[in-house]
Amino acid sequence: MFTATSLDLLREGELSLHGRLVTASNATFQGTLARGDDTATVVYKPVRGEKPLWDFPDGTLAQREYAAYVVSEALGWSVVPPTLLRDGPLGPGMVQLWVDEAEPSEDRTELVDIVPQGQVPPGWIGVLDALDGRHNPVTLIHADTDELRRMAMFDAVVNNADRKGGHVLDAEGKGVFGVDHGVTFNADDKLRTVLWGWAGSEIAQPLLDDVQRLAGELAGGLGNELRQLITGIELTATIERCNVLLRTGKYPLPSEDWPAIPWPAF
Repeated sequence: MFTATSLDLLREGELSLHGRLVTASNATFQGTLARGDDTATVVYKPVRGEKPLWDFPDGTLAQREYAAYVVSEALGWSVVPPTLLRDGPLGPGMVQLWVDEAEPSEDRTELVDIVPQGQVPPGWIGVLDALDGRHNPVTLIHADTDELRRMAMFDAVVNNADRKGGHVLDAEGKGVFGVDHGVTFNADDKLRTVLWGWAGSEIAQPLLDDVQRLAGELAGGLGNELRQLITGIELTATIERCNVLLRTGKYPLPSEDWPAIPWPAF
């Protein structure tokens, strides 16, 4: 999906903005990178537009977005679209290649959805029973796919505190990508996700092999790179999360001290 040309554009293209994505909690813009005749659509999140959070150091969300991409690539999973830290019209920030998501149709639904209770379709997993805005009983569900199993593992590694359904993008045959990784890598357990369908179940060995390799790299050169993006304590906690996954061989369970599902869920 992402070519060498588009990656070069991410680094070297001139960034112009189309408009702001008003539903985002922090300043987020869609724009175009251009270099000669080559163009690419991107998301741009300037550091100056980040709202302070009580549990994350100020002005670090863009760095965490890039750190999530670095870890995704180190794992070889390509969960996160190509992402860089670079300058833009509103100053330094995170720039990420835009993912064109396939439109839902009669033959295709979102990978995370809500259905009436008791109507979880084959190939899907129920996560949470609740009431919708009209007080109808519904169930939050997600697809049971290898791509989402890998994404759930990735979120456990980076301690993603905000995996909403709208942050799971299906490019229809070109990959399944996760976006919005600004609240990751906290040293405390903050895993909050809609992808709890495999909680407590065994992790496939190929995924564990990738995490074991990552843990080794985090203790070396990759760790040195991440120290420029997250704190040393957060890096140590990331390595420990990898070790826990390797030791248990199972997907984590929700914390009793932290909300398990992000709100809103989409």
